[in-house]
Parts: sequence; structure tokens; C-alpha cells
Amino acid sequence: MDSSYRSTAAAIQETHVSAGTIALWWLGQASFVLRSANSTLFIDPFLSPGSDRLVPPPFTAEESPAVDYVLCTHEHIDHLDLPACVTLARRFPQTRFIVPRPIVEQLTVQGIAEERIQGVQPGEELSLGVARLFPVPAMHGLSCPPARYDFGFEQSGGLYRYLGYVLELEGIHIYHPGDTLVFDGLVEQLRSFDLDIALLPINGRSYFREQKNLVGNMDEREAADLAAAAGVKLLIPTHYDMFAANLGRPGLLIEYVRTVYPQLSCYVPAHGRRFTFTRGDAR
Repeated sequence: MDSSYRSTAAAIQETHVSAGTIALWWLGQASFVLRSANSTLFIDPFLSPGSDRLVPPPFTAEESPAVDYVLCTHEHIDHLDLPACVTLARRFPQTRFIVPRPIVEQLTVQGIAEERIQGVQPGEELSLGVARLFPVPAMHGLSCPPARYDFGFEQSGGLYRYLGYVLELEGIHIYHPGDTLVFDGLVEQLRSFDLDIALLPINGRSYFREQKNLVGNMDEREAADLAAAAGVKLLIPTHYDMFAANLGRPGLLIEYVRTVYPQLSCYVPAHGRRFTFTRGDAR
């Protein structure tokens, strides 16, 4: 592991955050750590090493700082890293796992106790300590070709299989969509949350990627269009760095935002480095 990453786990554990402020760490792909004065949350933690990763995990699950809640948006390995979840569950008995209801069994068959897992659906509101969680739909797919993007109802008994999450933490509203395309009604849903931060994928989709079983996402322009239409204060791009065949272009995003939406703040984070946001920033 690169020595520049070695302090990330310790920094997360040792960071003390004031009221009204959150600290975020981007771990690569769609993986984030959020820390408030009272809790630590992981979203889509992808912590297992792999030869096809372009970015190593800043820490493994065995090296991880303590975590109160692990939120996973869907079952692809870069969002639901089952070996990492099993290790986190073993190391931290207090950790609770939040996943779409149709995939709860994927954790229980790995030995994670059912009472530690909360399966959720859109329209539900959960209290995670001092945080509030609002699941929202995501439009994605399990595999391709053929490319099929939907909500996963057919594979899930009419339930949403892919989710995004809006978190209210220290009065700050953060949207993490997992993997999704833009779909009818998404802008209106997001506007209702008065979002401060949106962590949006930018790797896009294409026919040729889909022939290689690479299910896609919104691209750089769509992410900016969505953030602007939804009234987001700060856009942070994600999901563009991990696999050689499935990259995005943050530079294009910045240029597009600068040209088309100069009122929209955009921040490109560094892997494993802390970023802090205080309630009222970027307004």
C-alpha cells in the first residue's frame, strides 16, 4: 500500500468534528466515509484489494477505523463488497448495515446476523443515531448485454433493487445515488430535500462498454445538469477512477460546469484526504 494512504484510517478515527460540520473522505469509486461529532458512516465501502483496481483501498477492512453504519446501494462488488462487510461486522459488533430490502439475504448468508441489517425502500425514513436517512430510487441494471436499465422490480418481487440515499447529518443534506441514470421524477424528489452536497457518478454508458458487461451511469454533463436542476449547492464527482475500461472525465465536468452552470460549486476530492463542510457553506 502506498505510504501516503497509511494515515487515512487513523485520521478518520482521530478526527473531531464540531457541531454543524461533517468530514468526508473519498476512498475511490463510489466509496465515502462521513463523520460527524457523534457517528461514522461508510457508504458503498469498496475496501478489498484487487489486481484490476487502478486505485488501491486507502485501508482494508482489517485496518478500518470503527464504523457505526455501513450503507450499500446495490449488489455490484464495488458497492457491496461482501468480504469487507463480513470483516467489518466481525471487528465492530456495534456496526449496523443498511441495504435495499431485496438483497438482505446476500449479507445474512455470509454470516452477518439479520438483526444487524436493515433492509429499506424508498419512502421510508430511518433514524441512524443523530442522522436521518431517506432512501430514494435509482435506475440501474444487474448485467448486460442486452442493456436494460430499470428499478429491478422484476427480479425483486416488485421492490426497488437499486437505491440512492439522502442523509441529513448535522443539518447538512447529502445525496449519494449509488449507480443511476437520470429518470423522470428524480429532479423533483431531490429538490424536496434542499441538497447541500451531491456525490454523483460521471462514468457514463456506451454500447461498447455494455458489450463488455459494464452497466453504465449518468455522464459528466448529465451529472452537472442534474445537480443544477435539483438546486444542489455542491457537486462532487465520483465513480470515474477505478477500472481502466470504465473511466470518467472530471476535467470535462469542471469545464462544463464553469461554462454552463457558473453558479454551481464543484469540488474534486483527493483519494483518502479529508474534506470538511459546515452547514451554510456553498450557499
